[in-house]
Amino acid sequence: MEIGIVAGAPETEIQIPTYYQAKLKWIGVDEGTLTLLAHHITPQIAIGDFDSISRDKIQQLKQKVKHILQYDAHKDKTDLELAIDEALNHSPHTIYFWGVTGGRLDHELINIQLLYKLRQKGVRGIIINESNWVEVKLPGTYEITQGDYDYISFLPLSMEVSGLTLDNFFYPLQDATVPLGSSLCTSNKLIGKKGTFSFRDGILIVVKSRDVLG
Repeated sequence: MEIGIVAGAPETEIQIPTYYQAKLKWIGVDEGTLTLLAHHITPQIAIGDFDSISRDKIQQLKQKVKHILQYDAHKDKTDLELAIDEALNHSPHTIYFWGVTGGRLDHELINIQLLYKLRQKGVRGIIINESNWVEVKLPGTYEITQGDYDYISFLPLSMEVSGLTLDNFFYPLQDATVPLGSSLCTSNKLIGKKGTFSFRDGILIVVKSRDVLG
């Protein structure tokens, strides 16, 4: 089971390749539900407090989406975390996110941290926007491809990441300790089509990115 979640970030942050459209079970978060419908995707579930949507549009959603979970605006979780909780009820192995970056910075930062919540539960969470692919990894050994992205960066989410080894990278590492706040592993590149990275302890944010031409 793979799930796609779309939230209400700026439209430029939400570009859903056709490849994913028929492949995923979809959840719309607040205004992200309207975005899905604009992409001709009818989500199975819409969730949120919908405080940013007019009553007329909420009525339109009710006509098109079978399952709408509406919450009071005064709550202890963001709409996105509520959507994640709902997605976990369906036992996914991967959740893709669009529309969770590019708006308010506080929301963007917590949305990246929510990937750790998923990783703890054994679920792969991937944030995608116009120029980035973001994941959180726990200790282990992983193969990685650069694909359509120019750079690969490794950023600690914990106080430090230890035992970090990068093989087949332009800037290799061997058993390195990278503290929180270090830019040591920013903007690296693979030498060939594939490489591996591994680490012993800590929590790592992996970002594949490319420059966006204006």
